[in-house]
Amino acid sequence: MDVDLILLECEDHMTKAVDYLKHELRGIRTGRASTAMIEHVKVEAYGSPTDLKNLASLSVPEPTQILVKPFDPSTMTDIIKGIERADLGLNPRPEGKQIRVPVPPLSGERRRQLAGQVKSMGEAAKVAIRNARRDANKHVDQAEKDKASGLSEDAAKDMKNEIQELTKKYESTVDSLVEQKSREISEV
Repeated sequence: MDVDLILLECEDHMTKAVDYLKHELRGIRTGRASTAMIEHVKVEAYGSPTDLKNLASLSVPEPTQILVKPFDPSTMTDIIKGIERADLGLNPRPEGKQIRVPVPPLSGERRRQLAGQVKSMGEAAKVAIRNARRDANKHVDQAEKDKASGLSEDAAKDMKNEIQELTKKYESTVDSLVEQKSREISEV
């Protein structure tokens, strides 16, 4: 494997791990309403599970409420059932041709649970980053053993140091994302 390709692939995997974490954290509830809380809720509509954002327009008219306006009014009951089944602690209420989803304030215990959930998501992202580091280091070792690649022992050591620097960079990004989300959750 090409030496430059090893670093590119490693960084790509680490970037994907951080992007996935960001995506997952958007769905975690904080003290105020956000459409991200429910946009990926799966709704059984038209015979297959569909993301809510593809079935309705979502908005936040007030900090404690999400407004769901279905594109097709016949899917209202399916949308309500989907939100209830998602087990987010939300209680959707139909109102004419739209659905209001009040977002109740978080209790202290629920805030601690969510903070713990955020922390475990961060750890999962770090594991993915470390796995990318491990794979890249294996490729460097393989390239060093393969005399055709022309990778010297010193060059291999430099590459491993570079991979370690990438790992530190992405792990610190994960730490700051987790800390920021935990702060948002604990705000009353």
